[in-house]
Amino acid sequence: MNNEQNENFKLQNIELSNNIKSLLRDSDSFIIKNFKHLKISDYSYKIDEAIKELFLDENIVCGLIEDYIIQILKSKIDFYKYIDELKEDSLNGKILDYTKIKDLAHKNLGVARNLHIEDAQILLKEIMNKENLDYLKLCAKALEISVIKLNPQFAYETLKLIEVKDSL
Repeated sequence: MNNEQNENFKLQNIELSNNIKSLLRDSDSFIIKNFKHLKISDYSYKIDEAIKELFLDENIVCGLIEDYIIQILKSKIDFYKYIDELKEDSLNGKILDYTKIKDLAHKNLGVARNLHIEDAQILLKEIMNKENLDYLKLCAKALEISVIKLNPQFAYETLKLIEVKDSL
Protein backbone atom coordinates (compact mmCIF):
# COMPACT_ATOMS: atom_id res chain seq x y z
CA MET A 1 0.00 0.00 0.00
CA ASN A 2 1.53 3.34 -1.01
CA ASN A 3 1.43 6.45 1.22
CA GLU A 4 -1.54 7.99 -0.59
CA GLN A 5 -3.60 4.81 -0.22
CA ASN A 6 -2.57 4.50 3.43
CA GLU A 7 -3.66 8.10 4.18
CA ASN A 8 -6.93 7.53 2.32
CA PHE A 9 -7.56 4.37 4.38
CA LYS A 10 -6.88 6.28 7.64
CA LEU A 11 -9.32 9.01 6.60
CA GLN A 12 -11.97 6.40 5.79
CA ASN A 13 -11.48 4.82 9.24
CA ILE A 14 -11.85 8.21 10.93
CA GLU A 15 -14.97 8.90 8.89
CA LEU A 16 -16.44 5.48 9.76
CA SER A 17 -15.66 5.97 13.44
CA ASN A 18 -17.27 9.41 13.38
CA ASN A 19 -20.33 7.99 11.60
CA ILE A 20 -20.78 5.35 14.30
CA LYS A 21 -20.35 7.92 17.08
CA SER A 22 -22.89 10.18 15.40
CA LEU A 23 -25.30 7.30 14.86
CA LEU A 24 -25.10 6.30 18.52
CA ARG A 25 -25.41 9.91 19.70
CA ASP A 26 -28.55 10.45 17.62
CA SER A 27 -29.98 6.95 18.00
CA ASP A 28 -32.35 7.65 20.90
CA SER A 29 -34.01 10.59 19.18
CA PHE A 30 -34.25 8.62 15.90
CA ILE A 31 -35.92 5.68 17.63
CA ILE A 32 -38.30 7.88 19.64
CA LYS A 33 -39.24 9.94 16.57
CA ASN A 34 -39.89 6.99 14.26
CA PHE A 35 -40.75 4.05 16.53
CA LYS A 36 -42.41 5.45 19.64
CA HIS A 37 -45.36 3.14 18.95
CA LEU A 38 -43.08 0.08 19.25
CA LYS A 39 -41.87 1.02 22.75
CA ILE A 40 -38.23 0.10 22.07
CA SER A 41 -36.57 3.42 22.89
CA ASP A 42 -35.62 2.40 26.45
CA TYR A 43 -34.56 -1.12 25.54
CA SER A 44 -31.22 -2.36 26.81
CA TYR A 45 -29.96 -5.84 25.97
CA LYS A 46 -29.46 -8.26 28.86
CA ILE A 47 -27.13 -11.10 27.96
CA ASP A 48 -28.12 -13.09 31.07
CA GLU A 49 -31.45 -14.05 29.50
CA ALA A 50 -29.71 -15.63 26.50
CA ILE A 51 -27.16 -17.39 28.73
CA LYS A 52 -29.92 -18.97 30.86
CA GLU A 53 -32.13 -19.91 27.90
CA LEU A 54 -29.34 -21.37 25.76
CA PHE A 55 -27.42 -23.03 28.63
CA LEU A 56 -24.17 -21.60 27.30
CA ASP A 57 -21.41 -19.65 28.98
CA GLU A 58 -21.04 -15.91 28.48
CA ASN A 59 -18.06 -16.17 26.11
CA ILE A 60 -19.96 -18.41 23.70
CA VAL A 61 -23.03 -16.15 23.78
CA CYS A 62 -20.78 -13.13 23.15
CA GLY A 63 -19.40 -14.95 20.12
CA LEU A 64 -22.91 -15.66 18.90
CA ILE A 65 -23.79 -11.98 19.35
CA GLU A 66 -20.75 -11.02 17.28
CA ASP A 67 -21.89 -13.44 14.54
CA TYR A 68 -25.34 -11.84 14.71
CA ILE A 69 -23.82 -8.35 14.37
CA ILE A 70 -21.96 -9.46 11.24
CA GLN A 71 -25.13 -11.05 9.85
CA ILE A 72 -27.26 -7.94 10.38
CA LEU A 73 -24.65 -5.50 9.06
CA LYS A 74 -24.36 -7.61 5.91
CA SER A 75 -28.14 -7.99 5.70
CA LYS A 76 -28.75 -4.24 5.96
CA ILE A 77 -27.02 -3.85 2.60
CA ASP A 78 -29.49 -6.33 1.11
CA PHE A 79 -32.45 -4.68 2.84
CA TYR A 80 -31.55 -1.33 1.27
CA LYS A 81 -30.94 -2.98 -2.11
CA TYR A 82 -34.33 -4.73 -2.03
CA ILE A 83 -36.10 -1.55 -0.96
CA ASP A 84 -34.46 0.39 -3.80
CA GLU A 85 -35.49 -2.33 -6.26
CA LEU A 86 -39.08 -2.11 -5.02
CA LYS A 87 -39.06 1.68 -5.31
CA GLU A 88 -37.90 1.33 -8.90
CA ASP A 89 -40.60 -1.27 -9.57
CA SER A 90 -43.17 1.08 -8.08
CA LEU A 91 -42.05 3.92 -10.34
CA ASN A 92 -42.32 1.56 -13.32
CA GLY A 93 -45.84 0.51 -12.37
CA LYS A 94 -44.87 -3.07 -11.57
CA ILE A 95 -46.52 -5.22 -8.92
CA LEU A 96 -44.41 -5.08 -5.77
CA ASP A 97 -43.10 -8.37 -4.44
CA TYR A 98 -41.82 -8.08 -0.86
CA THR A 99 -40.74 -11.73 -0.66
CA LYS A 100 -36.98 -11.08 -0.59
CA ILE A 101 -37.28 -8.55 2.25
CA LYS A 102 -39.64 -10.75 4.25
CA ASP A 103 -37.44 -13.83 3.80
CA LEU A 104 -34.33 -11.95 4.89
CA ALA A 105 -36.13 -10.53 7.94
CA HIS A 106 -37.45 -13.99 8.84
CA LYS A 107 -33.96 -15.50 8.62
CA ASN A 108 -32.58 -12.83 10.96
CA LEU A 109 -35.56 -13.04 13.32
CA GLY A 110 -34.70 -16.60 14.36
CA VAL A 111 -31.24 -15.55 15.54
CA ALA A 112 -32.61 -12.47 17.35
CA ARG A 113 -35.14 -14.71 19.12
CA ASN A 114 -32.50 -17.23 20.20
CA LEU A 115 -30.30 -14.46 21.59
CA HIS A 116 -33.27 -12.64 23.20
CA ILE A 117 -32.57 -9.37 21.40
CA GLU A 118 -36.02 -7.92 21.87
CA ASP A 119 -35.74 -4.62 19.99
CA ALA A 120 -34.40 -6.44 16.93
CA GLN A 121 -37.23 -8.99 17.14
CA ILE A 122 -39.80 -6.20 17.08
CA LEU A 123 -38.10 -4.42 14.17
CA LEU A 124 -37.72 -7.61 12.14
CA LYS A 125 -41.41 -8.43 12.66
CA GLU A 126 -42.23 -4.94 11.39
CA ILE A 127 -40.10 -5.56 8.30
CA MET A 128 -41.89 -8.87 7.72
CA ASN A 129 -45.36 -7.38 8.07
CA LYS A 130 -45.25 -3.88 6.60
CA GLU A 131 -45.23 -2.84 2.98
CA ASN A 132 -44.41 0.87 3.22
CA LEU A 133 -41.00 1.32 1.60
CA ASP A 134 -40.07 4.49 3.51
CA TYR A 135 -41.01 2.84 6.80
CA LEU A 136 -39.04 -0.30 5.88
CA LYS A 137 -35.97 1.85 5.24
CA LEU A 138 -36.38 3.39 8.71
CA CYS A 139 -36.69 -0.11 10.20
CA ALA A 140 -33.46 -1.20 8.49
CA LYS A 141 -31.69 1.85 9.94
CA ALA A 142 -33.11 1.13 13.42
CA LEU A 143 -31.95 -2.49 13.12
CA GLU A 144 -28.45 -1.26 12.29
CA ILE A 145 -28.55 0.99 15.37
CA SER A 146 -29.70 -1.98 17.45
CA VAL A 147 -26.68 -4.10 16.55
CA ILE A 148 -24.19 -1.27 16.83
CA LYS A 149 -25.44 -0.66 20.37
CA LEU A 150 -24.78 -4.33 21.22
CA ASN A 151 -21.04 -3.90 20.66
CA PRO A 152 -19.92 -0.62 19.04
CA GLN A 153 -16.27 -1.62 18.73
CA PHE A 154 -17.04 -4.95 17.07
CA ALA A 155 -19.58 -3.28 14.77
CA TYR A 156 -16.93 -0.73 13.78
CA GLU A 157 -14.43 -3.50 12.97
CA THR A 158 -17.08 -5.36 10.96
CA LEU A 159 -18.09 -2.28 8.98
CA LYS A 160 -14.43 -1.56 8.32
CA LEU A 161 -13.95 -5.09 6.94
CA ILE A 162 -17.08 -4.75 4.78
CA GLU A 163 -15.73 -1.48 3.33
CA VAL A 164 -12.34 -3.05 2.60
CA LYS A 165 -13.97 -6.05 0.95
CA ASP A 166 -16.24 -3.83 -1.15
CA SER A 167 -13.27 -1.76 -2.31
CA LEU A 168 -11.45 -4.79 -3.71
